[in-house]
Amino acid sequence: MEFAFNEEQLMIQESAESFLRDKSTSESIRRVMDTDTGYCPELWQSICQDMYWQAIHLPESCGGMGLGYVELLAVTEQMGRYLLCAPFFSSVALAANAILLAGSESQKQCYLSAIAEGKTATLAYSSSGSSQSFNHVVARCVADGDHYILNGDYQHVIDGASSEFLILAARDEQDDIQLFLVDGMSAGLEVQALPTMDQTRHRARLSASNLRLPASTRLSQFDNANTAFSAVLDLATIALAAEQVGLMQQLLDMAVAYTGERQQFNRPIASFQAIKHMAADMMLRTEVGRSAVYYAACIADEYLAGTGTSESLAEAASIAKAWCSESAFKNAADCLQMHGGVGFTWEYDVHLFFKRAKASEHFLGNSAQHRERIATMLLDEKRLFGNTPLFSDKKLVGAEK
Repeated sequence: MEFAFNEEQLMIQESAESFLRDKSTSESIRRVMDTDTGYCPELWQSICQDMYWQAIHLPESCGGMGLGYVELLAVTEQMGRYLLCAPFFSSVALAANAILLAGSESQKQCYLSAIAEGKTATLAYSSSGSSQSFNHVVARCVADGDHYILNGDYQHVIDGASSEFLILAARDEQDDIQLFLVDGMSAGLEVQALPTMDQTRHRARLSASNLRLPASTRLSQFDNANTAFSAVLDLATIALAAEQVGLMQQLLDMAVAYTGERQQFNRPIASFQAIKHMAADMMLRTEVGRSAVYYAACIADEYLAGTGTSESLAEAASIAKAWCSESAFKNAADCLQMHGGVGFTWEYDVHLFFKRAKASEHFLGNSAQHRERIATMLLDEKRLFGNTPLFSDKKLVGAEK
């Protein structure tokens, strides 16, 4: 497994950094985060038509570039670094991955091609909006001839109020997960924008009341519905962790720049040992997170190519998210402290990154939930294969609690 970018991946990363540095500025972020959609349509079209990032890992047969998850995360990391306000995560990391794993060939041709052309989409599944587990799908669907009747609520749906089409998860009569492609303006679907702490990423509440859907809208290629849906969430979790790495890097850069300018006792406060220690810890957290994310990206590529397992994907995703969730918020808190009293004023951007770090920490599972998941997987592995676990039984039991 290669942990250094090749020449093409470096070019993708550098072009993303250059583009976002110019386009996703503090002024543009503050301008669009108060709009109804939460993003600039002209910037989104520029991303889709000029940069073509939304098509990076989509199949060439569907208008994509046919690249891998490593290339996708090289761009996603820079989006987190420059706090991009755009429906990229919802359209690509959530919706496109669901169609990629669960859609029929005709559905892929239709909907992945639409995303490649710049259509926006998202995935709604949870009644709480924070869990990484398919256990939080509570909406129900019932077969009715050539249609399905869907009822249920979805909380904290990323870009739920602005997406052109939605993928709704619901449980059927056998309690298996089913996914449905739904137009954002469908009758029987109520959409309500939610006020959120993180204004740079809009969320919505969706309510389906006797929503009648043709059977053709069901994504029908699940071999094992619950396992496949977990893989969709794991792929999204890895992408979110990559965003968090970008956040960590930018917070470190902001802290170093500010402490290099701020004078105290006739010298920059960056020369103080305590500040150096904090900056070193921030860098360590960032580099460890980056290693975890790109390892997970390699595992994701293997899974998407059909050579990896869902267990390996789940483990890599949880390792990356457990570390990055905690570390991104710690970097945000340290950056805020190093800025002093001005750090949480509206004029400085630190508070925007702080809020995104906190919101991302809990979305798709927080550190405690992912550590518990890892501990459960280790315990199950020991029970199944008799392997020596990484921790003692006592510690594993404590982790489960």
